[in-house]
Amino acid sequence: MGNIRPTYIKRVAIDLVKKYPDRFTDDFQHNKAAVALCTDIVNIKMRNRVAGYVTRFRQHYEA
Repeated sequence: MGNIRPTYIKRVAIDLVKKYPDRFTDDFQHNKAAVALCTDIVNIKMRNRVAGYVTRFRQHYEA
């Protein structure tokens, strides 16, 4: 069984990838820093969840 993420996390992550396609990679640590720069998310857990979905999205759907 995998993680079921809320729609708002998926929506924010996909919007970020479409808006800044060259800033995100398959590396979680890099994406975590990029999410912090591109958004005003102050909650660390929320930032990590968005960065995790960006990483997953880039690995599976953009490859």
